[in-house]
Amino acid sequence: MLNSAIISVYDKTGLKDFLEGLHQINPEIKIFSSGGTARKIDELGYDVIEISSYTGFPESPGGLVKTLHPKVHGGILLDKERLYERRYLEENKIITFGLVVCNLYPFREVSSSDASEEEIVENIDIGGPTLIRSAAKGALRHGRVAPVIDTEDYNMVIEEMKNNNGELTSKTISNLALKAFEITSYYDDNIRKWLYFEGV
Repeated sequence: MLNSAIISVYDKTGLKDFLEGLHQINPEIKIFSSGGTARKIDELGYDVIEISSYTGFPESPGGLVKTLHPKVHGGILLDKERLYERRYLEENKIITFGLVVCNLYPFREVSSSDASEEEIVENIDIGGPTLIRSAAKGALRHGRVAPVIDTEDYNMVIEEMKNNNGELTSKTISNLALKAFEITSYYDDNIRKWLYFEGV
């Protein structure tokens, strides 16, 4: 059963229905978030735990550093079924996450516009790709977390969990991990191309 999730999304399309689906699966689910996503979840009427209150470390000015913390990535990557890792999780009061729902700043769209160089650089996402890659590695490493990075996958994820006692199949988790690496690779390639052809 899904007990906790991290949600950090630039594109908030479908978020309301997705949250409703998660709470139908488990009304007691704990949702962790930060910045604008946390505010949106609160506006939609759902309880949300600010990541900064969980980690005990405040967001940096401008939100540049929000989710880059061992209590976040430890809860994604570490396997509670491995004794030495479970001890680390327990000793450091780290919650394990079943879903990481994340999409990225629109770098390609901004870099293709008449935006200033400063604005383009500010749209290079760091925390998002790191969350996504952590979740994808965790998915392959122990299969108890899944990266959900495409709003088009929200309905599929909710329906499968509803029909499978709150769980995703190993095949779905693997497919989501593959998609995660594909998207982060594409994202980085867009940054590379901008730097090569247009950047400083």
